[in-house]
Amino acid sequence: MTVLKPRSRMISVRLSEDEYCALRKLCSATGARSVSDFTRDAMRSLLTDPSLEGPLGSYVNEFRTQISNLDQRIEELAARVAPPRTEPES
Repeated sequence: MTVLKPRSRMISVRLSEDEYCALRKLCSATGARSVSDFTRDAMRSLLTDPSLEGPLGSYVNEFRTQISNLDQRIEELAARVAPPRTEPES
């Protein structure tokens, strides 16, 4: 297959082992052919639509929703565990 726009530029990013493993898992989960393809698609998505409306944005939004739900649940559990407040006597 002929490449219409040959890729001639390269960037390099250092990742920890944990970050790289997480990136590879994300690649696998999204069906990306490689880490390079996944990263290129994510960058392209951010460059064309910085509002995160692309595939990466859906993961970010899902992550934000899960964090928000966890935060709400923690508050509910903390309220159950906290001793009841009593009104000070006047």
